[in-house]
Amino acid sequence: MDDDRTRIRPMTPADCDRVAEIRIGGWRSAYRGLIPQSYLDALDVARDAERRRGYFAQGDASVLDLVAERDGEIVGWACHGPYRDGEARTEDVELYAIYVDPGRYGTGIGHALLQESVRRCTAAGHPRMLLWVLKGNARARRFYERAGFHADGAEEPFEVDGVEVPEVRYARELTPHR
Repeated sequence: MDDDRTRIRPMTPADCDRVAEIRIGGWRSAYRGLIPQSYLDALDVARDAERRRGYFAQGDASVLDLVAERDGEIVGWACHGPYRDGEARTEDVELYAIYVDPGRYGTGIGHALLQESVRRCTAAGHPRMLLWVLKGNARARRFYERAGFHADGAEEPFEVDGVEVPEVRYARELTPHR
């Protein structure tokens, strides 16, 4: 997906450092007040980048990482792959993550990444896209609702440094264009 400002492309191993910066910056910005600050402060960009390189080395072709670029700079990242119900994979797809450089919130980058993920998953024949979002993350929930997702009633506990941070599941039907 390209528009006159944002170019979406598959991520490469060379992008891992910048994606880690965006991911950690996104956590620290979006989850402030929702997740213990001590946990956010301890996040390490170098360790996260190394973990991303490890994912690439595993070569799981069922997971797709996309990056958004503006003026040659990576400004966002999204990742989707098979939805897991316990250990079993389903026909649905899950948006595992989407993060935008916090200085670029509200500029359409997240929307472009999400639309490209939805487009690719629809073209691949997945019936639904699911995602998990922190229950208290009102900004993210509004973002997904504007994009046609809805909370489907499923909730999961998520614990960070001894603090329960519940997540809610959102879903969107993927209908091929005819």
